Amino acid sequence: MPSLQSVISCLSDYDPTALPVAQANQIIEGVAEPVSGIEQLAIREALDRVLAEDVISPIDVPAHDNSAMDGYAFASADLAGGNEVALTVIGTRFAGDAAALVPAAGQAVRIMTGAVMPAGCDTVIPQEFVQGVDETAGATRIRFAADAVRPGDNRRLRGEDLAQGQPALTAGRILKPADIGMLASLGIAEVKVRRRLRVAFFSTGDELRSIGEPLDAGCVYDSNRYTLHGMLRRLNVELLDMGVVRDDPQALEAAFRRACENADAVITSGGVSVGEADHTKAIMAKLGDVTFWKIAMRPGRPMAFGRIESHGQHALLFGLPGNPVAVMVTFYHFVRAALHRLMGASVAPLPLMRVRSAQAIRKKPGRTEYQRGILGAGADGVPEVRITGQQGSGVLRSMSEANCFIVLGHEQGAVGAGDMVEVMLFDGLV
Repeated sequence: MPSLQSVISCLSDYDPTALPVAQANQIIEGVAEPVSGIEQLAIREALDRVLAEDVISPIDVPAHDNSAMDGYAFASADLAGGNEVALTVIGTRFAGDAAALVPAAGQAVRIMTGAVMPAGCDTVIPQEFVQGVDETAGATRIRFAADAVRPGDNRRLRGEDLAQGQPALTAGRILKPADIGMLASLGIAEVKVRRRLRVAFFSTGDELRSIGEPLDAGCVYDSNRYTLHGMLRRLNVELLDMGVVRDDPQALEAAFRRACENADAVITSGGVSVGEADHTKAIMAKLGDVTFWKIAMRPGRPMAFGRIESHGQHALLFGLPGNPVAVMVTFYHFVRAALHRLMGASVAPLPLMRVRSAQAIRKKPGRTEYQRGILGAGADGVPEVRITGQQGSGVLRSMSEANCFIVLGHEQGAVGAGDMVEVMLFDGLV
C-alpha cells in the first residue's frame, strides 16, 4: 500500500492549512486501495454488491432473429411489386413456437412479438399498418401500402443486444435490479462479488448525548451517527456503530483500536477542529500515518485523513468535523468516493449541471462552497435553483430540505440573480 507521506511528497504545492478540494481528493485516491476478498452469490442475493469479475455472455441475445411487433412477416423483395402489396397468409407463429413455416414469394406469416422470424423473411409489417384483410375461398390475404414499411423493419437480429462471448457486465459494477434481470436472461444463476466493506464509526465529545438520555445543560443529541448510519446503509457496507466516545485518552485509544481491528475504514465526527480537545488528534497521530487538513471549502474545513494500525490490522481513517452539515458535506465529497474505491467499485464522479440561480449568493474566491439548494422550474419553466435558507454548518434542516448542492468553485466570486451556476444533484445518500 502507498503511504500517505509518499503520496503527499509528489505534490509540489501541498499546503495542509489551505488544501483545495481537488487536491484532497487526489491524495485520498492515491492512498485508498481496494480490499481483497471475493465470494460467490446467487443473483438474488447480489443486488448492490460489487462485481468481482467480468460476466461473459454464454449465449446470443436474442438467440434468434425475431419480430419486434405483432404483424406479418415476409420477404422484403415483395415490396418491389408496386404501390400496394398483397400477400397470402400461410399460417401464424407465436413466441416460443418453432413450427416450420417457409413462405414463398407473395406469401406472409402472421407473427407475434418475440416470435422467431420464419425462414426467408426479413421484414414485419405491423398489423395496424395493414389496410385490408380478405378471406376468400379459405385463404387470407392482406393488403398494405408499399411505403408503409422498409426492408428489415421491425426485425430484431440475433445477438444484436448481446453476442455470445461479449462482456455483459464488467468488474467493478455495482449490481442494480436491471443487471440482475439481465443475468437471469443469460441463464446465469450465480456471480462472483467482492466482500462487503466493513466500516466503523463513532462520535466524539463530552457534550454529546444519545437518544433516550437526559439532555443536560450545554449538551446536544448526537445526530451525526444517525446521518452517517443512513448514508453508509445506502452504500451497502457492513456497519460497526460504536456510539459516542468521551474526550478521554484511554477511551479514545480503545475505540480507535477496536475500530481498526474490526473494520476497513473508520469514520469519526468531532475532535479535529482548532480549539477542540487535543486527545482525538493525539490518538490518531499515535496510531498511524495521519495528516490534519484545513480544506479550502465551506462547510467542512477541518478534516483528518490517513491510515491507522492496531495489532497488525490497518484501516483507512476519516476524521470529519463535528457540525452536522459539515459531516454530511465532507462525507459526500470525500468519503463516498474513497469507500467506493475500497469496495473495488467503478463509479463515475457525480456530474455537474449548469442552471440559473434564482437569487444572489455571496461568495469569496479562494475556497469551494457547497450551498444547499432546491432545484426546480422557474416561472418561465426554465430550470433554476435557490438556496434553502440559512447555510450555517449546524443548520441540519438545510440538508433535509435540499435536493442538490450549489457548487461554487475555488476561484469563483459572488453570484448574481439570473447568473448560471453549477449544481450537483443528490444521488440518494442524503
